[in-house]
Amino acid sequence: MTERVVFDTNAMISGLLWKGKPYHCLLLARSRVIQAVYCNPMLAELTEKLRGKFKYSENHIHAVVADIRRYAERVEIAGSLRVVQADPDDDKFVECAVAGQASFIISSDHHLLDLGEYQNIKIVSPEEFLSRFTQ
Repeated sequence: MTERVVFDTNAMISGLLWKGKPYHCLLLARSRVIQAVYCNPMLAELTEKLRGKFKYSENHIHAVVADIRRYAERVEIAGSLRVVQADPDDDKFVECAVAGQASFIISSDHHLLDLGEYQNIKIVSPEEFLSRFTQ
């Protein structure tokens, strides 16, 4: 069975901008070796960061979102899960993983990484996740 994964915004942006480990994780999703899962609040945060911090044009943002929708599966979340006490904005990633029956959250955010795991969903760095494919 294909691993189902959620990418947090930091991992997604790193994968879009640089050719490091997050990029290689995204390649696994694009090639359908793994199944990426997302929810609308995640896309909203990604869009906001690309527009504000990275000055992406609207056309470029639309292209990024269209690409994600092509290879990833959308799930609905209620926005009611409260798990990440240090940064409640990160709750959407955990709730998306639960709703999408994901096995992993790929993250570069210490608030998520500090959790380590939630309901058998492992929260790992891009490096840790990739090590599963290079052993």
